[in-house]
Amino acid sequence: MLIEIPPKYAISAVIGVLKGTSSRLMRKQFAYLQTRREMWSVGYFVSSVGANESVIRRYIQYQEKQDLGQATLVEEKKQRAK
Repeated sequence: MLIEIPPKYAISAVIGVLKGTSSRLMRKQFAYLQTRREMWSVGYFVSSVGANESVIRRYIQYQEKQDLGQATLVEEKKQRAK
């Protein structure tokens, strides 16, 4: 995920909101996640992006393609379990 955070917002606060909101939404959608105590790891990585933004965007797009393949596998496992 590549996001731009204006300087008036604390990075840690924005990350906290992202993790908290996504965790709640995922727990509502996927019942098996409701039993997990923690959804996300405590840490996160932050870096400023300059001349290499296009490289980072390509990497993210590649990861999205990989994740789509993994999502298919998870869905197939759920269907087999029924």
